[in-house]
Amino acid sequence: MSVAHTTVGAGDRASPWSAVVSVSLGAFALVTSEFLPVGLLPQIARDLRITDGEAGLMVTMPGFLAAVAALLTPVVTARRDRRSVLLALLVLLAASNAVVALAGNLPMLLLGRVLLGIAVGGFWTIGGSVGPRLRPGAEGVRATSIIFSGVSLGTVAGVPAGALIGGMIGWRWSFAGGAIMALVALCALAARLPSLPAQPGTGLRQIPALLKHRIALTGLVATALLFVGQFATYTYVTPFLNQVANIHAGTVSAVLLGYGVAGFAGNALGGWAAGRDVRKALSITALIVGGSVVLLALTGAHPAAAVVAVIAWGVGFGMMPIAMQTWLFSATPDRLESMASLFVSIAQLSLGTGALLGGLVVDHLGVAATMWMGGAMAIATAALIFQSEHGRRVVSVACCD
Repeated sequence: MSVAHTTVGAGDRASPWSAVVSVSLGAFALVTSEFLPVGLLPQIARDLRITDGEAGLMVTMPGFLAAVAALLTPVVTARRDRRSVLLALLVLLAASNAVVALAGNLPMLLLGRVLLGIAVGGFWTIGGSVGPRLRPGAEGVRATSIIFSGVSLGTVAGVPAGALIGGMIGWRWSFAGGAIMALVALCALAARLPSLPAQPGTGLRQIPALLKHRIALTGLVATALLFVGQFATYTYVTPFLNQVANIHAGTVSAVLLGYGVAGFAGNALGGWAAGRDVRKALSITALIVGGSVVLLALTGAHPAAAVVAVIAWGVGFGMMPIAMQTWLFSATPDRLESMASLFVSIAQLSLGTGALLGGLVVDHLGVAATMWMGGAMAIATAALIFQSEHGRRVVSVACCD
């Protein structure tokens, strides 16, 4: 996930809105594929005779690869037409899902997810920045918002649908569906996206300076803490709901749908709050995430309480990206492109680390223990942000997720 900003080139002309929607469709396919394992973890573990923690590597591996790909993609593809790059990344996404669907063992499973990681890092670096080029001027922000609506749609519809399909006819069919979605997005991009020549400058040389910026560094540390805590827990929410709350696998998809719908509300709430006081907005976001996860650990044995905690958690997760990105971009308004690349890399690295750490805790201490750990990390993030004086006056920037 990322927010990207680019300078519109002099030769860029307005493209049809269908071109923007085609990129959003690619985002939907990508997010759905990235988080499909969350609703299918127990089935995959049983079928391949591996532990839940080992199955959680399906989230860890893409996160680590995406972190590297986010930084390297602008360099490796410096002279490539952005349309060609996005088409190649969607081919990689389709191949990733096909490999996972056919996997007979853990190494083959992880090979498919390695391919996904490259696609994730590359797509958010390139695809997240094309909105202003497709619709130059004032419509650029709206175009970017439409592109990133695919993220919310993937969370609300794609992941629960994958869990439902997996429960009905098997987890492999969910990933087969992910491959089909990637091919549909590929066709849409090929048909509607115009040529987008590469623009000069990647902004990567400014990254060392960003790491010396006190407010930016505080935000990046908070990003790492919050994303590690989030994905140490979210990756294993399905085993928790199955084992602790005794919620049937078929009902879990409905709970995940509720989580995603709550995320839509949280996204709007986060934007409103961050525009007024980003310090308070981000602190409250982290408290909602941490408090909900701790509540789940405390009362999760009661199904109704577990559902309430998961829905509240969804609100916090929906607030998280826009609050975090507003903090970072308001701290460095003159270096948005470099900050976007750094944010994507740290967020994806933290996502993978969280899933890995959560898996180790699940395998050795139990699924409830990882909820306590992740909740504590989110609450610590709230304390870190609240003590800062940054954010009382927010610089207006283009940010979406």
